[in-house]
Amino acid sequence: MEDEERMEFIMEHYRHPHNSGVIENPTEEITEYNPVCGDAVKVSLLIKEHRVKEIKFVGRGCSISQASASILTDEVMGKSLEDLKKLTEKEHLDLIGIRLGPSREKCALISFNALKKILVKYGDE
Repeated sequence: MEDEERMEFIMEHYRHPHNSGVIENPTEEITEYNPVCGDAVKVSLLIKEHRVKEIKFVGRGCSISQASASILTDEVMGKSLEDLKKLTEKEHLDLIGIRLGPSREKCALISFNALKKILVKYGDE
């Protein structure tokens, strides 16, 4: 995709986020903040048989942080915890598809960091 198309893709996820909301009885839930800019994302997961059966998020902040969370939830849905542990920052940033400066990368990685903190709890099961 061209840069203009990627920006529209990001803005579409920002305006109409996928998997937005809360899970009533999540298996795991965590909130991550970026104190520098004030962005926040709360990620909730329902895990069954070592797979993400449902993932939702709520948050506030810039278009990059919120669109990134939406894009991440699409990527994570239905995947095994084992596969998600292999997901790298670079792969997540590649899903967003535009080059970001260091401060914007921090925005884009808020939801990714939340997911990784949850996955640490599951060790090498």
